[in-house]
Amino acid sequence: IAREAKALVPSSCYWVGESDGVPEIMYPAIISRAVRCLDPFVQLRGKWIVRRLSPHCCRVELHAMPADRDELKLLHAMGWETANIHLGTPNAARDILRHLKKQSAGWLHTSAKEMSKAVEADWRAWKKSV
Repeated sequence: IAREAKALVPSSCYWVGESDGVPEIMYPAIISRAVRCLDPFVQLRGKWIVRRLSPHCCRVELHAMPADRDELKLLHAMGWETANIHLGTPNAARDILRHLKKQSAGWLHTSAKEMSKAVEADWRAWKKSV
């Protein structure tokens, strides 16, 4: 059994200067409000987070996945977990549904394509600089 300990830090919004005020570390609130079972191996100790390291608890490397993979299933699971975190915010479900009702047909697909272009442009700029 292996564990990692990392310092808890505020959101990167504070780092880039997009938020005013005293940086708040939201991790304790986020994990306590998530709409799912808590991970019994995650512990917050002061300004540190301690969690397990496991071959089954790692980042998803797309190139290492089998050729017959189901990307939609993977994206669904990732979206589900993101929703679990956001639904833990008080009144989030109501606000999210209100927001979704205002969106036009195809908004998510269009937004995903725009984000993909922005990420690729950032990658090209980074690649050119190194």
